[in-house]
Amino acid sequence: MRIKAYILFLFIAIGAFAQIGEEEDYVTEFTWGVNKNTNSALIGGFALKLALQKSGRLFHTYGLEILNVRHPNELKRPTQAGTSFIWGKENWLYSFRLNYGREKIIFKKAPQHGVQISALVAAGPTIGLVAPYYILNNNGTYEQYQYAKHPRPSSINGSGKLFQGIGESDVQFGANIKAGLSFEFGSFKNNVIGVELGSALEAFTKEIVIISRLENRAVFSSFYFTLYWGTRK
Repeated sequence: MRIKAYILFLFIAIGAFAQIGEEEDYVTEFTWGVNKNTNSALIGGFALKLALQKSGRLFHTYGLEILNVRHPNELKRPTQAGTSFIWGKENWLYSFRLNYGREKIIFKKAPQHGVQISALVAAGPTIGLVAPYYILNNNGTYEQYQYAKHPRPSSINGSGKLFQGIGESDVQFGANIKAGLSFEFGSFKNNVIGVELGSALEAFTKEIVIISRLENRAVFSSFYFTLYWGTRK
């Protein structure tokens, strides 16, 4: 169902590029933002994008997204120490998505007010860091979580430190594609603030094990929301 919705969103975005527009009064735009998606916690990651005018209302885009991809069945469990950990989690997946795309302004806002709406499509390579998930055991030491060694939650006192194990990551390669709509609300000519809504698809060359003893996958689809800020000239 999610794949079908993604394809529909992609066709809507591509269809917007058939419109003919006039010249814009800026040629370069740089934005940065915070991402939330259906494969993430409250904050899914961060996004950077550079847009360069190609012609009229059409822009080239170059993007970088750094995301923490979660398994859909991740569940935090409390410990006797009052902390929590993710039961069954063996690895983190940190996704570094590079993409190139096109963005087309389909509705231009009036000067100093209104909403500007753009359609965008982008695709590119993905570099995935698969980092081991660490837990704090009852002896007060940190170790990589393995279900065979920790079959009972009572043997765990909490999760590892932030980014612990990232130096032991395996690198996995893949590709990504996304389509979306951008709504800009900025009231000043050279400043940008808005939201981007869309759907993304990411595929790796092999299955990524995030939660042991559950079904894992190599292809991840999601709907996303990005709140962004930036400048243009």
